[in-house]
Amino acid sequence: MAKKPPASDIDESRLRVSDRKSTAVGIPAVLHALQISQQQMGTVRSLRTLSRVNQKDGFDCPGCAWPEEDKRHLAEFCENGAKAVAEEATVRRVGSDFFADHSIAELRAHDDWWLGQQGRLTEPVYREEGDTHYRPVSWDAALKLISDALRTLDDPDRAVFYTSGRTSNEAAFLYQLLVRGIGTNNLPDCSNMCHESSGSALTETIGIGKGIVSIEDIHQADLLIVAGQNPGTNHPRMLSALEKAKHRGARIIAINPLPEAGLLRFENPQTVRGALLGGTAIADDFVQVRLGGDQALFHGIAKHLLEAESATGGMLDHEFIATHTSGIDAFRALIEDASWTDLEVGSGLAEDEIRRVGEAVRTSRATIVCWAMGLTQHKHSVATLRDVVNVLLLQGNIGRPGAGVCPVRGHSNVQGDRTMGIYEKPSEDFLRALGEEFSISPPREHGYDTVEAIRAMRDGRVDVFMCMGGNFVSATPDTGVVEEAMTRVGLTVQVSTKLNRSHAVTGRRALILPTLGRTDGDRRGGRDQRVTVEDSMGAVHASRGRLAPPSKELLSEVAILARLCAAVFEADGAGSEVTPRADWAAMESDYALIRAHIAKVVPGFERYEERIQKGRSFFLPNGPRDARRFATVDGKARFTANRLEYPRIPPGRLLLQTLRSHDQYNTTIYGKDDRYRGVYGGRRIVLIHPEDVAEMGFADGDMVDLVSEWTAPDGSVRERRAEAFRIVPYATPRRNAAAYYPETNVLVPLESVADVSNTPTSKSVVVRLEARDQASSPTPSS
Repeated sequence: MAKKPPASDIDESRLRVSDRKSTAVGIPAVLHALQISQQQMGTVRSLRTLSRVNQKDGFDCPGCAWPEEDKRHLAEFCENGAKAVAEEATVRRVGSDFFADHSIAELRAHDDWWLGQQGRLTEPVYREEGDTHYRPVSWDAALKLISDALRTLDDPDRAVFYTSGRTSNEAAFLYQLLVRGIGTNNLPDCSNMCHESSGSALTETIGIGKGIVSIEDIHQADLLIVAGQNPGTNHPRMLSALEKAKHRGARIIAINPLPEAGLLRFENPQTVRGALLGGTAIADDFVQVRLGGDQALFHGIAKHLLEAESATGGMLDHEFIATHTSGIDAFRALIEDASWTDLEVGSGLAEDEIRRVGEAVRTSRATIVCWAMGLTQHKHSVATLRDVVNVLLLQGNIGRPGAGVCPVRGHSNVQGDRTMGIYEKPSEDFLRALGEEFSISPPREHGYDTVEAIRAMRDGRVDVFMCMGGNFVSATPDTGVVEEAMTRVGLTVQVSTKLNRSHAVTGRRALILPTLGRTDGDRRGGRDQRVTVEDSMGAVHASRGRLAPPSKELLSEVAILARLCAAVFEADGAGSEVTPRADWAAMESDYALIRAHIAKVVPGFERYEERIQKGRSFFLPNGPRDARRFATVDGKARFTANRLEYPRIPPGRLLLQTLRSHDQYNTTIYGKDDRYRGVYGGRRIVLIHPEDVAEMGFADGDMVDLVSEWTAPDGSVRERRAEAFRIVPYATPRRNAAAYYPETNVLVPLESVADVSNTPTSKSVVVRLEARDQASSPTPSS
């Protein structure tokens, strides 16, 4: 039997810390995944459900976007994938009786872990202005509330429509059609906070805002550089691909401020070597770069290559550079003028350490650089990623087997959402095709991204906020500002599978619309429906759940959106030059009709239905990968000359990065532990170098407040505070620190964003430590 949900929040009074691990996965991961599954689903349901994860006739894991190989294992999931499935397929339920017993104020007093552990939402609920509780509401009444609010807007730009990464292609396409039919491009999404810097840099330099490698390229690479990423926790199935590459002779370099167990040694539980013989050492070299120092490192790699070319020749791919690139002269001049002293200071590495990485790149026949949030959430992230491309271009490592850029996306289908048009700055080609298909004139003016949407809500310029999945309040920066901003909105709408903090911090009126998840069967129009997703490497495949839905009241995201479109666009008096005409009821009953529309609007989806039959996947067109074709301003891959930048840390301060624990996926908290880092029973910890702890007058186990300091454009210093964190001495670079989000999102200023991409700078927050009265703080144990 599955265990009941918790009656109280995480109690950190028994938090304890032990030595960090030097291996990842193995039998402990299997046992922990089974334990979570048992607690949420029970034994029989766990076996039935986990056997279908990522199978060709099953459902796509609701966790990360790492791709599957064509040949599947019986257990084609990782520990965190099993946790994600268990959370969604739980037998716990949240119905009207729950909301009658718990006021919104009470919900707000609980943490995200407690809220998520209560179970699946089963019926729509509504909070009228002034109400203390949510109360049940019919689907028709709920959709009328939304449609009335949208149709009576003074300006369509006073509505904002957010999307998380788990929304299917079909739902995402209908969602953006609804939004553009209303007349706005206000379509912020989770990419704005994660890989927007990647998209900005890659679109400018190689003409496509996504990665250009396949899973087979990973296996064929001679050198894999994994920078600013922790696959052992965030994308555990990536470890299997790295292991295969290693056994084929690849060299792997891990670049990260923290030593991460998954990049040290991987115990693959599906092999004898992993289960019994100690597994595989993954990284040949661990390069402990300081926070924000990656650009200096890649400048140093480029300098090493150019110096070797000047000395002996034969280091660069001159034919590729001459035929397929532009801008080499300005880049070469900038790198040649770079000072090794500046590169050492910027990276936190000695010259010989930088040259060691440069030499590995020089001798590689095919190099892939993989990265995640560690590179994308700094002020100079876009410049850093342009320099990643610069290094690869020098040796022609774009558009050939075993080589290229590999931004590792997070949430499943976050990339597919963007492909479907979930973007505040859509291309003219996309809008033209959409307009031709639905006989409309979509708006051309750019909409709000996530940060701009928060500012608009803060300033009272948003009347309706709709969230398709995700946990906007906890996921976004500057938590206090976001919560206050949300209360200024007239109507907030959350389409969700489970409770989260965004249901407790609402507009004056609020709706929660429960929806089906990936694991749930979706039978509409007399037939079982399927949806599709795009993985991190641009492959599209079908997904179909089989479990009985938690309630007969639930609608799929597609059904919710089709009915909402009908309510908005078919109501009396509706209609304008941007109003789409479509058979909404037919699309609700047959998702293949939505895919037929997608095939006419989005390039690469020709013969869509045929190509997803029998569990098949197909790759979307990728100019750099397919033909060394670059859709840039000059039709060539572009070298860029980027001035060296890195964070400056004031005296007596630390530079903080936010990060996940191992029992966590984005803002979903599975449990209290982070066993790879040796943390058990709590989350309010801050990892600091032992010498910094002593130098600042603290000791292991001291309780402190974290106070971020942000210098505004007018020169004033503005502070934000996160209370009651235990100091844990850890192997971080000097004057760098780390702590878990969402607890530390409150420290990230809304105005502190990356140049170009506008991504919050969650990996470079200047903080000071303030001692707490130990008597008023939880008492952790060691």
